[in-house]
Amino acid sequence: MKTTIDISQGMFKLYHQVSRLLNECMMDEGVSLARSKFLLLLDCQGPLRSTDIASALGFAPRTVTEAIDGLERDKLVVREPDPKDRRAKIVSITAMGRTVINAAQQPQHKTIEAIFSALDDNQKAQLGEILTCLSRRTEELQRARNGNGMAETAGRQHAAE
Repeated sequence: MKTTIDISQGMFKLYHQVSRLLNECMMDEGVSLARSKFLLLLDCQGPLRSTDIASALGFAPRTVTEAIDGLERDKLVVREPDPKDRRAKIVSITAMGRTVINAAQQPQHKTIEAIFSALDDNQKAQLGEILTCLSRRTEELQRARNGNGMAETAGRQHAAE
């Protein structure tokens, strides 16, 4: 029987394999997986300040600034003055950015479907339930680390013992 460490290492290995494959497929359409995260965020949420982008994606502000520089150079995003704060800029996706992201999503979705075709419907449902359960537990642990919900998590841990 595999240990939880073996299983988690398998999950990380799969994550990296899938990420590499998706990145390769998307690069064929002119946008990396990393760049697509920026473009999708802007496409879904609308114009944002770079600090909001950094917060949403969990990146350092410097990393976001450098990424935006490249996206702007490639005419995929545009920076404009923030009407509420003259010192700040608002970043928006351009029409070309939308075209690129739409083109890149087609091979991304096709690749994901090809990967998941290895599972039958029952396995997909089970995997969905497992991922939901692990995600909830991870959120609980994160809240506990941040000092929120500590009593709730401690209570569940005590009940499990």
